[in-house]
Amino acid sequence: MKQAQSSSLGFTLIELMVTVSIAAVLLALALPSFAPTIRSNRLTTYTNDLIASFSLARSEAVKRGQHVVVGRNGANWEDGWRVFVDINRMGANANVYDATDAANCTVGADCLLKTYPALSGSYTLRGGNNVAVFVRYVPSGISNYIPDGLSNIANDYFVICDNSDGNNLPEANTAKLITINSVGRLRLAADTSVPPDNIPNLNATTNVATCTPA
Repeated sequence: MKQAQSSSLGFTLIELMVTVSIAAVLLALALPSFAPTIRSNRLTTYTNDLIASFSLARSEAVKRGQHVVVGRNGANWEDGWRVFVDINRMGANANVYDATDAANCTVGADCLLKTYPALSGSYTLRGGNNVAVFVRYVPSGISNYIPDGLSNIANDYFVICDNSDGNNLPEANTAKLITINSVGRLRLAADTSVPPDNIPNLNATTNVATCTPA
């Protein structure tokens, strides 16, 4: 009885190498076209995170009847920021996160609500003069940047840049301007102008000429 010869189906090594080579070429051609989209999506994500953090701070200040602060974690806002209930406001601790007993949230030190990580790569996030370090919301929901005073912030801003070209200039479609008004509400400017600052009826502080204002 003659036994039928069986054959195995599959790719030869040469066929596999040719397929992988073609895939690598196509991927290399496609990556440059995806890069602007990836950067744009990342810029939008960072912007939304910042706006969400201020919305959280304002609502928690009203709900808890406490001072709630949005403050940067490091030397600059791009190092990340946190939202916390500023329970310990004694002296130098006002508007500064005090981690001692932070999990308690009722007595002792401050209550951490949320932490936002540092921005990646060459992205920068800086605030104008009045919001360079923190913004505090009082129980009425109004923002107040003076540690023990009653003056509300005037119109100020945050600027987020994809500064990968290293020129430190807010350019169309690679930067976003977020203004904050005297009651702590944020507004996003159109990002197609150069620089992206075309919000009408705001003062000269919105004429942003640099990604890293002092």
